[in-house]
Amino acid sequence: MHIVCSDLEGVFVPEIWINVAQITGIDELRLTTRDISDYNVLMRKRMGILDANGLTLKDIQNVIATMEPLEGALGFLDWLRTCTRVIIVSDTFVEFADPLITKLKRPTLFCNSLSVAPNGQITGYTLRQEDGKRRVVEGLQSMNFNVVAMGDSYNDITMLKTAEKGILFRPPKNVISEYPQFPVTEAFDDLKILLEEALSDLEK
Repeated sequence: MHIVCSDLEGVFVPEIWINVAQITGIDELRLTTRDISDYNVLMRKRMGILDANGLTLKDIQNVIATMEPLEGALGFLDWLRTCTRVIIVSDTFVEFADPLITKLKRPTLFCNSLSVAPNGQITGYTLRQEDGKRRVVEGLQSMNFNVVAMGDSYNDITMLKTAEKGILFRPPKNVISEYPQFPVTEAFDDLKILLEEALSDLEK
C-alpha cells in the first residue's frame, strides 16, 4: 500500500508569512524555511518581530482569510486522491491553516499549535513532534505503507530522505543545489507524471 505525504505552504497554498510581510510591510517576516533551516531559530525570530510590532493572532488570521490555494492546486489534489491516500504534513499551526485546509476540501492535516494570550498575543508554540515530518513517514512505514513525500524547503528534507520516494516541488535554487538526489518539478502537470511513476514503482 502507498500513501503521499506533502508539505502545505509552497505546494498547495502560498507562504503565509510572506503574505503577512507583504500586507504589513515588515520585510523581515519574508524569511521562511526556504531561507533558515533551523525551524526553532526561525520561529523565535518571527515571534520577536510580532512582539516588536504589536501584531496579534487576529492580525495574521485576517491576512490568511484573503489567501486562496495556488493555481491548479485544488484540481491536482482532487486527482491525487483518486490515485492514493494523502496526508498534508506541515510546520504551520492549526490556528493558521484551518481556513486554507477548508478551501482544499479538508485533506488530513498534521501540524503544530500556538499558545495565545487573552489579548491575542502569540506567546509560544508547541511542536506536534520534533522533526515531525520525518516521524510521520516513519509511523506510516511501521504500518506497512510505502511513502512518497513531496515538499519545497529545508524542513521537508528529512521527510523526503526517509520516504521510499522524495520529490521537490518548486524549491529555491539553494535547496536544489544542496539536495541533487531528488527530482525537481515546477508544474502540477509534471508533478502528476513523477507521482504516477513513483506510485507505479512502489506497486511492483
